[in-house]
Amino acid sequence: MSSMSPRPRTVAYTMSRFPKLTETFILIEMLELERQGVRIEIFPLIREKAPVQHADAQEMVERAHYCRLLSRPTLDAQVYWLMRRPVAYLRAWWRAVRGNLASPKFLSRALVVVPKAAYAARRMVDLEVDHLHAHYATHPALLAYVVNLLTGIPYSFTVHAHDLYVERSMLREKVAAARFVVAISEFNRRMLIDLYGSVAQERVVVVHSGIDPTLFRPRERRDSGAVFTIVCVGSLSGYKGQRYLIDACDLLRKRGMAFQCLLVGEGENRPLLEAQIERLGLERHVRLLGAQPRHRVSDILQQADVMVLPSVVMPNGKMEGIPVALMEALASEVPVVATAISGIPELVRDGETGLLVPQRHAAALADALARLYADRDLGRRLAATGRQLVLREFNLERSAERLRMLFERDRRSSEQGLTVQSVEAS
Repeated sequence: MSSMSPRPRTVAYTMSRFPKLTETFILIEMLELERQGVRIEIFPLIREKAPVQHADAQEMVERAHYCRLLSRPTLDAQVYWLMRRPVAYLRAWWRAVRGNLASPKFLSRALVVVPKAAYAARRMVDLEVDHLHAHYATHPALLAYVVNLLTGIPYSFTVHAHDLYVERSMLREKVAAARFVVAISEFNRRMLIDLYGSVAQERVVVVHSGIDPTLFRPRERRDSGAVFTIVCVGSLSGYKGQRYLIDACDLLRKRGMAFQCLLVGEGENRPLLEAQIERLGLERHVRLLGAQPRHRVSDILQQADVMVLPSVVMPNGKMEGIPVALMEALASEVPVVATAISGIPELVRDGETGLLVPQRHAAALADALARLYADRDLGRRLAATGRQLVLREFNLERSAERLRMLFERDRRSSEQGLTVQSVEAS
């Protein structure tokens, strides 16, 4: 008989909102795991209702286990656990309230998460869930923590960006109770170890988010007479830094460079960016395309000469992890310009797979763009090397396989009393 444990029958996934257009990485991760034979059950905290969504999300939406707070099934779940496991149920409430007292916002949301977790726990038992994985260390990981208290179902979670850099309510407890924790970057892994020492050292592993290189294929050679096209893909939010790109476009126009800049994404900063474009008289150069599904993003990248993501660190610490949009651009063999913050240098290696500039520095952005405008061969070399890096280290199939192995090895480790790290070393 093989020493390898069988593949888990069922892995449950939880996230804050589903389907969320800007969190394509969660959707495609689940789809790829199912392609590799893992049965996925989805337990979102909130049903996202947006005018644009990815076509391949609909089937998962239809079978997701959405839960309304004020509903009979949710109420029944509270009574069920209070009668069956009163100590565990009351402990879950106590820990959730105590752990979030310092943040009124997180406390109010914990009062919603715990009842929904009780509902999810009952459904997961009925579905014979083997393992629960949460995306984000905030409310989704709290749901996983409570489900574990109520049912004993082991859990893990992926740490991305704001859930580590900005809000860390109960994070030590969540890490300690998890079978393993996925960091999307070495930067995040080191930060968790610096914060929580041996508790994190034993549990945190790096699994990069991955993209589908068959969808984001190498672009065809651009016509030398085509207008130089700059693309920026990201939500229109302060930490994405589009305002500095628009300022850089103003500098490029003043230098006499012919170009167009396409901003893909939607968000709360749209009115501010529109006003900035109008104030600088850049309406003929900079266009806001709004939110787009991933197949449309792929098409836009085929027309791009460079992809720019001028991300910044906000005063409250909010910043990027490793933006998937940069992976998609490099997979399309589009040269990239980005800022040297967080885990971005793990993907965009300055002078090797792209160009890095200081954050909040419009002149440096303009210089990097002008350099790629003048030297198309440099852009092609950087992009070709970048695609090879993405194929090796940011590939959806390989990332999902790594997760699947962690789910499988967790079952074996629990049977043998090993830690994930000791299994990893075997």
